[in-house]
Amino acid sequence: MPKVDNSSVKQLEKTAQEVRKNIVKILTQAGSGHTAGSLGLADIFTAFYFNLLNHRPRQPGWKDRDRLILSNGHVCPARYAAMAEAGYFSKDKLLTLRQLGSPLQGHPEIDRLPGVETTSGPLGEGTSEAVGLACAAKMDKVKWRVYCILSDGELQEGQTWEAFMFAAKYKLDNCLFILDRNHIQISGDTEKVMPLEPLTDKFKAFNLHVEECDGNNIENFVLTVKRCQKIKNRSSIIIANTIPGKGVNFMENQYEWHGKTPNPEEMTLALKELKK
Repeated sequence: MPKVDNSSVKQLEKTAQEVRKNIVKILTQAGSGHTAGSLGLADIFTAFYFNLLNHRPRQPGWKDRDRLILSNGHVCPARYAAMAEAGYFSKDKLLTLRQLGSPLQGHPEIDRLPGVETTSGPLGEGTSEAVGLACAAKMDKVKWRVYCILSDGELQEGQTWEAFMFAAKYKLDNCLFILDRNHIQISGDTEKVMPLEPLTDKFKAFNLHVEECDGNNIENFVLTVKRCQKIKNRSSIIIANTIPGKGVNFMENQYEWHGKTPNPEEMTLALKELKK
């Protein structure tokens, strides 16, 4: 079974912790935003920007880059922190999150921040954007890939399933969906608000190739993505099981932290945990 070099895994894990620290800092500074999902996705964004993506941080508009779509845009602090760590912009700019005139808005905006591929907002639209880009790439016979991160809560939107049907019809094997399966949304557990299971069976019924992994295990996630890259004539979806609030004990698996930010005292406690 293939593996990721152990030293590379350790470096990725170290980078993900730096991403988490910055997520906590900038959300505290902003006083608004989404903490739990951002912390839960730190490993996945780190894996993309430091291992999986074909990209050039100093040339964000490079035509042959892979496209990373964030459908659940409210967790953009994780993306911003990973992008800054990768060198897209200065880390100092992170502290401008959600400020008037900042390129780092509460949802990513394509015209404000080079390296962001789409403007997000209504949940579900990212899946349609992803299949549109993937279809265009097929038509142009180019080799870049499309990756789309989406939340489990937005599977309650019909638009996501329309996009999956489109992906199946046009055999978009250059499009990979990553489902952040953290089981929370703003008002509680997804299975209580609007049950989603059995997800694997549903995705298979839409003719997607389905894999499942631990989204907070970087090596596991990277290897799962690389397996999906080899699938031909079908789009793939990875059910990435993540812990909302990952790394901060008093936030983990607490849906109340979906749309809540730390106060200065909570930030101090969180950073203390993340430094261990």
